[in-house]
Amino acid sequence: MKEQFKKFLNEEQDPKAIEKITSKLNDLLMKGEEVGYIAVQKKPAITVFPDSIILTNKRIIICTPKNLGLSMNFTDYTWDDITGAFVKENILGSEFSFSTDTDLILSIDYIPKIQARKMYTYAKEQLDLLKNPVQTAVPVQEIVEEAEPEIEDEIEEVEAEEVTSFAEILPAAPAVTETFEPLPTQPVQPTQPAGERRLSDLSKEELFDKLQNYKKLLDNGLIMQGEYDAYKKEILSYM
Repeated sequence: MKEQFKKFLNEEQDPKAIEKITSKLNDLLMKGEEVGYIAVQKKPAITVFPDSIILTNKRIIICTPKNLGLSMNFTDYTWDDITGAFVKENILGSEFSFSTDTDLILSIDYIPKIQARKMYTYAKEQLDLLKNPVQTAVPVQEIVEEAEPEIEDEIEEVEAEEVTSFAEILPAAPAVTETFEPLPTQPVQPTQPAGERRLSDLSKEELFDKLQNYKKLLDNGLIMQGEYDAYKKEILSYM
């Protein structure tokens, strides 16, 4: 167990305090609980029995020596109960604080600055995991590739629903083959090609066929979405 916590002795932690904590953690840690960081109080004067704070993947544990170091009080708070973590850097060390969902704010002062910063970073990571739990790690590229077909399918479904609604109202009509001239890239209003009948002169069946032809042009990339929307609005106004 002592070997496991030697990694926490490289940032001015008191070795004796770490050793005392290590001897107690065997019976304190739960199944699957791992220690992420240990910070030890370091006051300007000699501190024989400093307070310590342990951050694990499940909770924050405050260790307070009692009875001249013969015993120790442990107070713990799970990450589910914690709403925020804060660090205030002072001239003599830093103060690490955290708040709970019952509006309780707990602090431990005289923490060396490097320890306070590491502790704050670890706490923020744990709180972020609670807000945005990651169930399965999926490469970003795969997420993008999977999302794009879904969006396209949704667009096709919406368009299909619109066309189906017209088909329910209007009788089926034979397909009409028409030749369309290139359309301007940014039309403000749909223009009537030369030689074609006005929309107001067309029957509902012909208007419906024209709308379907414009949809095919959109699907084939021959017109822009804005152009299709303008033609669609114009045609629907006569139906």
